[in-house]
Amino acid sequence: MTNFTATKSMFHIPEGMIYLDGNSLGPLPKTAAARVAETVTQQWGEMLITGWNKAGWMAQPTLVGDRIAKLIGAEAGHVMVGDTLSIKVYQALASALEMRPDRKIILSDSGNFPSDLYIAEGLIASLDRGHELRVVAPEEIEAHITEDVAVTLITEVDYRSGRLHDMAKLTAKAHAMGAVTVWDLAHSAGAIDVNLAAAAADFAVGCSYKYLNGGPGAPGFIYVAPRHAETARPALSGWLGHDAPFAFEQSYRAGGGIERMRVGTPPVLALAALEAALDVWDMTTMAEIRARSVALTSQFIDAVEARCPMLTLASPRNPNLRGSQVSFRFAHGYAAMQALIDRGVVGDFRAPDIMRFGFTPLYIDAADVDAAVNIIADVMTHDLWDKDIYKIRARVT
Repeated sequence: MTNFTATKSMFHIPEGMIYLDGNSLGPLPKTAAARVAETVTQQWGEMLITGWNKAGWMAQPTLVGDRIAKLIGAEAGHVMVGDTLSIKVYQALASALEMRPDRKIILSDSGNFPSDLYIAEGLIASLDRGHELRVVAPEEIEAHITEDVAVTLITEVDYRSGRLHDMAKLTAKAHAMGAVTVWDLAHSAGAIDVNLAAAAADFAVGCSYKYLNGGPGAPGFIYVAPRHAETARPALSGWLGHDAPFAFEQSYRAGGGIERMRVGTPPVLALAALEAALDVWDMTTMAEIRARSVALTSQFIDAVEARCPMLTLASPRNPNLRGSQVSFRFAHGYAAMQALIDRGVVGDFRAPDIMRFGFTPLYIDAADVDAAVNIIADVMTHDLWDKDIYKIRARVT
């Protein structure tokens, strides 16, 4: 059984803060700074370029990928870490489309993160072959998976509401219709019990700066199912994805398996921080994380609704239908969130009216929930948000 007191002690949370925004950026693992410093001084500083071999920098993306694979139910050797999530979305979508050259429809939903939709639009424009991005309501996605769909591009957990798609069910429907699946796990990895292999997902992508706590700008990752690993063509054919990069051949030959999904130089310092962040996962299981998450989010919903009738629940009430976040609607949500942050309860805001709170059992407990609700009730009941200073929109909300 997980000792959540011990996991909480592994993170730096500023004094007096209740951090409910790990669904946007995870907090600092206490060992990360030393791990990065060691990489800078002992590896980069002392080894210089020999660090690529002596310190194993070149192997990092695959080794870290295997550690993430355990958290998302992926087979070992089929997750590659590096670049950004947007690049990984492009890679996965482009490869998936090539597998269905006779079809033109990319199916997504209106709860998908805009970046995924932007990437799809850009790829369609570059291909200029008549592809179409079809966006439907989240609850209608299953009905729209038809025999004309080439690829489904779906984020498993809605970034605004926390609504959770049934990956296994939708993947089965897609395969029955002959479509290829691309799953975005940005709000799933480290938050819910994902099982890519059991669901028979084709491709998946994700980031490591949210629930995995890799730090701002931490790299993205891509999963390619074993059945596609040797045939999926990487649209971004980077040097390190070549079968023999140091042969310096003039033409591209895709590397074996997941290696072909490398693009740029491994972000060594960012990977060092991520490696430190992943150590805490050796102390728990995703099943235990999920069970504790359900308990915390349910506690939060019940308490907020009892004390703040002016807030409207935007997340599914059924815990089996939501991820590890809770969202409430409020017309002045931005100002209210700034007032909460000013009082030590850190969540975030998503337009037009969503107040979003993330729950990470690694460092959030029932006492934190009670304390946060007390502050939320005070701010909302006494209109403490109604000040001009709280209504000035910052660049990042």
